[in-house]
Amino acid sequence: MLTLTLTINQQDYEFDNLDPRTTLLDVCRQHLQITGPKKGCDHGQCGACTMLVNGRRINSCLALAVMHDGDEITTIEGIGMPDSLSDLQQAFRDHDAFQCGYCTPGQICSATALMTEIKEQWPSYVTADLQQPDGLLVQEIAERMSGNICRCSAYPNIIRAIQQVLSEQLSDQSSTTASPASGLTDSKTTTSSSITGIWSPPPSETQLGKQSTSSKTIGSRS
Repeated sequence: MLTLTLTINQQDYEFDNLDPRTTLLDVCRQHLQITGPKKGCDHGQCGACTMLVNGRRINSCLALAVMHDGDEITTIEGIGMPDSLSDLQQAFRDHDAFQCGYCTPGQICSATALMTEIKEQWPSYVTADLQQPDGLLVQEIAERMSGNICRCSAYPNIIRAIQQVLSEQLSDQSSTTASPASGLTDSKTTTSSSITGIWSPPPSETQLGKQSTSSKTIGSRS
């Protein structure tokens, strides 16, 4: 008989005879009535089921519950409830970073982990400076959140909400590392948090090549 103990939102749950094929998502939704995490695609592609395991984000629809005995698991309920919203949840509300709201729990769980990754200076696929990633760039946030799909296309507001809270947290982090004697912060400073327009991917090498060719052609006519 399989005995499993899962720690979810700082509460222990014990299972005596759980089917080993049961996913972490189904344990939460079907066995514990923790319904914040959503079942979207059930194939690990949409991110609606995102949870935090030991502070790192995972697709819980692909994770077997038996793999996480003893791990610290956090769902959206563990980040904040309606009467005690986290800063990020409040920012999503203030910026109207959702429409139907189905993907929002996964978006917020993913963004919570994203902030930790940026503060620890983890680079992403689009990072130009691997030593000091500028996590406030729109392209950085969009890339790091690319595993979470919003079918209502609330992406601009999602990015604004994340950028607002991240900017505040990085600013606080910089102020705590300031030198008491000089009053100066460390070399990593917070950049402007303004966002204009809707983010789109940077041009491809093919597009750049065409632009370069076009420029040469125009120049040769003059």
